[in-house]
Amino acid sequence: MNVVADIVFGVFGLVFGSFLNVAIYRFPRRLSVVSPPSACPRCGAPIKPRDNIPVLSYVLLAGRCRACGAPISVEYPLVEAATAALFVLAAVRFSGSVVVAAMVAAFLGVMLAAALIDVRHRIIPNRLVYPSAVVFAMTIVVARLAGVGVSPVRGALGLLVFGGGLLLVALVSPAGMGIGDVKLAGLIGLVLGSLAWRYMVVAAATGVLLGGLGAVIALLLGKSRKETIPFGPFLAAGAIIAALAAGPIASWYGGRLG
Repeated sequence: MNVVADIVFGVFGLVFGSFLNVAIYRFPRRLSVVSPPSACPRCGAPIKPRDNIPVLSYVLLAGRCRACGAPISVEYPLVEAATAALFVLAAVRFSGSVVVAAMVAAFLGVMLAAALIDVRHRIIPNRLVYPSAVVFAMTIVVARLAGVGVSPVRGALGLLVFGGGLLLVALVSPAGMGIGDVKLAGLIGLVLGSLAWRYMVVAAATGVLLGGLGAVIALLLGKSRKETIPFGPFLAAGAIIAALAAGPIASWYGGRLG
């Protein structure tokens, strides 16, 4: 049954990844994700359902628009495949609860979208963070009422602690921390905090560590200190690592301290 569940999660991950491609393109441009339907950016031809099958359509079309032959970015199938992989990993990691696995899988997809948007546009759109926070908060509450082992109180505290901590950093050093990062941290604290404190702690520590390493590497590559380095991707990476491996990481760190 676990294999069947993993396959189902992978299929849903492909579909969710297809939606994320739309969100990644349209959210920074303040466009609706509902209408108009997806179309070729070069010739404007609507993309037919048969040409919109995640990954498979890209392969069958050889990466080109059926109407005009314009090349299609390889980013689209890569996002779909990566989202499917994250969904399967969530299913494996949280195999004891379909509800928790589904919540974490969707959360990982949102982290991927936030990271890609921030890398490309240097923003983390409210249209991504706010609806996600509402949906995840409602999911956590309903799951708790259904007896699932998540905590709305801990999630709310996680939002305040992680988001509030970065808010203080942003107020002290506006140039070093954006409000979008603060909101993303709050979302991470909400979801991972609802699971257990170790998830949020590992996410915060890993995100900060990766951000520091990224800044050092950027300086070594010749970038100026005044050049902005998006912090969102590091926060998202820390959240993904924590969601999938917080237990082993926390145990290893605790053992080192001992």
